[in-house]
Amino acid sequence: MATSKDCFQTIHTMHKEALLAHRKQKSEDTSTLLGGQLPNKVVHDNNYIPLMTTGPDVSEKQMQEKPQSFQHAILIALPEDRHQPKPVIVVGPAGVGRTTALEKLIVDWATGKHLQHFSCVFHFTFRDLNAHKGVLSLQALLLQCYSHLSPESLALVLQNPKSLLFLFDGLDQYQHSLEPPTPLTLCSDPQQPASVSMLVASLVHGPLLKGAAILLTSRPTAASLESLDGYRVELLGFLKPQRKAYCERFFSDPIVASQAFENIERTMGFYDFCTSPRFCWMTCSIYKSLMEAGEILPETLTQVFVYITVHLIRALSLDTTNARGLVTSLGRMASHCCLGPDSNCSKEEMASTDVQQFLTTPTSLKDFLHVDGDLESDNCIFSFHTQKIQEFFLAASFYLDESEAVSVEEMLENHEGCVEFLDLYLAGLCEPSQRKPLESELGEFNTDHIMDFSSWFKSTSRKALESYHTDRHLHYFHLLHQRQNEKLVKEIIIPSARGISYGVLGVHDCVSLSYIVTCLGEWDQLNLYSSKDLTEQKANLLVPAIRLSHKIILIQSSLSAGALAHLASALSQGRTTELDMSYNPMGDTGFKVLCTGLGDCNIQTLKLPVCGLTEACCGDLVAVLTSEKSHLRVLELRGNPFHDHGLRKLSHALGSPHCKLQELQLFDNELTAACCAGVAEALQSEGCRLTELDLSVNALGQEGALQLCKALNKSGHPLETLRLVRCDLTPLVFKELGILLSSGTSGLRTLSVGLNKIGDKGAKHLWVALGDKRCSLEHLDVEMIQLTDACVGDLSVAVRASGSLKSLVLKNNHLTDTSVPALVQVMQDSRTMHEMNLQYNDFSEDMFEMMDQCAKIKY
Repeated sequence: MATSKDCFQTIHTMHKEALLAHRKQKSEDTSTLLGGQLPNKVVHDNNYIPLMTTGPDVSEKQMQEKPQSFQHAILIALPEDRHQPKPVIVVGPAGVGRTTALEKLIVDWATGKHLQHFSCVFHFTFRDLNAHKGVLSLQALLLQCYSHLSPESLALVLQNPKSLLFLFDGLDQYQHSLEPPTPLTLCSDPQQPASVSMLVASLVHGPLLKGAAILLTSRPTAASLESLDGYRVELLGFLKPQRKAYCERFFSDPIVASQAFENIERTMGFYDFCTSPRFCWMTCSIYKSLMEAGEILPETLTQVFVYITVHLIRALSLDTTNARGLVTSLGRMASHCCLGPDSNCSKEEMASTDVQQFLTTPTSLKDFLHVDGDLESDNCIFSFHTQKIQEFFLAASFYLDESEAVSVEEMLENHEGCVEFLDLYLAGLCEPSQRKPLESELGEFNTDHIMDFSSWFKSTSRKALESYHTDRHLHYFHLLHQRQNEKLVKEIIIPSARGISYGVLGVHDCVSLSYIVTCLGEWDQLNLYSSKDLTEQKANLLVPAIRLSHKIILIQSSLSAGALAHLASALSQGRTTELDMSYNPMGDTGFKVLCTGLGDCNIQTLKLPVCGLTEACCGDLVAVLTSEKSHLRVLELRGNPFHDHGLRKLSHALGSPHCKLQELQLFDNELTAACCAGVAEALQSEGCRLTELDLSVNALGQEGALQLCKALNKSGHPLETLRLVRCDLTPLVFKELGILLSSGTSGLRTLSVGLNKIGDKGAKHLWVALGDKRCSLEHLDVEMIQLTDACVGDLSVAVRASGSLKSLVLKNNHLTDTSVPALVQVMQDSRTMHEMNLQYNDFSEDMFEMMDQCAKIKY
């Protein structure tokens, strides 16, 4: 006599066999070019490639670095030892492969590969559930859908809810709410009759078969998702590795597969919809047809749909008149679907479009359109397979229309907010080379409409590019990229469009921007300010733009190691002379990657303030500075904690005959007097070419500063600018600086020594030096050094006596109203002084009128 365990195993085996047999039978249905391969056929023919997903609780960074497969994510979401399970919600856009992934999950369970802790898996589509009217119990519903189960077998299965997995596909198509009117209306007995919507709600929310696992799939647009509490899994579809694997499986010849894949990635790999397996099927199918015929592969999205349309029309064997009529009718239908609330046509609405006049068989209808329901039924619904093909027919029909009733501007306004690709297709089809294959089947496009679009495009693009709205710039870059007309790019892109910041870039933006720059041959300034997600993929796509840009701004940006590698490579092959990566958290590791391109490039100015660099990167920096091929003249490193040992390493490079560095801004690098001996030695070397040195906000103190002064006493030293702001300087240092300035051997033109507690007595050394004819100083900054009115007499004498001083900064000192008349008078008398900055002193408003009398005084 069979035990209950034996019966249970028999039911388990029988259910698996029934599911597999049903799927094998369905796999014999026909796939279509636009509709894609049927899920059952993909799995049955062993053509399934694992979809990528964020998985539950996966961060964005983890997703980018190591995305999970759908199967792996589901195994995590539905473990054997789950407690108080929540519904698993699989979300993804149309065509991303939700249904196929679910089909693979069922087959894997039925063949014993995964999820074997479930004794039975029950699969429903929400579209089928919509058709159920009246009331019935869950047990009755299951017996209807799974006729191989007897009532006795099913009753035995339902006794252990935790061993059951319910799969519901297509929540976005569900006509009911998953939320019950009140919790009390939910049913808990599988034999209790209720509406199908109540049965589903009761399963999802738990009272019915409590403990059973629930998995739902949906597009992101489903209204029920907002209130549904569950374990969410986001489907990414096919990323680049999966697309490559798909091409390799689709094309038997590896060389052909490689050619197709590379063209797809270059032409369309940056569009979000390329992650759709359905789109990959459609594209590979048309590419195969083109390659077998020896045709040139597409270069734009528009060309892809041109070839698809040509392929579909040729299969119908229509003459030019009827082919033109078909596309015009499809355009009318497309407009209706775009503007309508449900993006589809009823049978009655379909009749008004005349589409069925040309598509006379069920097969031809399904080749062009998605048909939901029985063609003989009045409830049959028609729609396009994708929004992309829908809008393509809308764009093509505009150019086929012989009337002048609607202008391109009116058309775009009429469809505003409900289209995504329309102006893109209009731009592509405007170009003769892209529309030519279509015209061979449909006849010539309306030249008046083509001229109308061209005129509209030039007018609106110029207006957009004159603005400073980045999104408008990028949109027209997309359209120009779609047109593939180099001459037009050169005509439209104005100089002001070249300096705007393009910090937040999508993948498509990167492709379009690089295309624009390549057409122009050069770009003055590539401003990528605050690019927080400059990934390896984006950086790779930007390489052409980087190579041709004279100046690159990446301030407050964040680049991955892969992105830095592409940047370095582009710099080594490009014409960039200035790179600003201020406040970029690359650290020593990232800088090491960047250095691979800095040693042999045209960079003359490199700004790296606050980049997390330490002493550990100084060896790489020295290698760059001492490279024979380095052109580096200006280096800004402020705010990086190099410490003394790091600067000592850099000092060795400054004396190298290959080092061409002229300006070094080492502001706030946590330096002390211990580093100054090395700097002083470098300054005295024959090879040193420094003309500007900034060591501000470092604790150099008297000892360190005196070493620098001694080094600068060397006759003929090229240093012209020295900044020692807030360096703990003393009066003795000011005395030595005064001696240096009046020695006749110093070439200093700019000296900044503010924020040092010196007072009038220490500053007097500088006033004396200024009065010396041998002093060539032009700019002096003594902000906040505790000057008082007592210094004004000496200061005035010095300014009058100086033949070189042009600007004097006296900000944030203790000067009062008493000093104002003398300072105004000396500035009025001076022929060489351009500006005296007196901001933030202790002046009363009574003195403002007097200072206004001298335009050279800033207060």
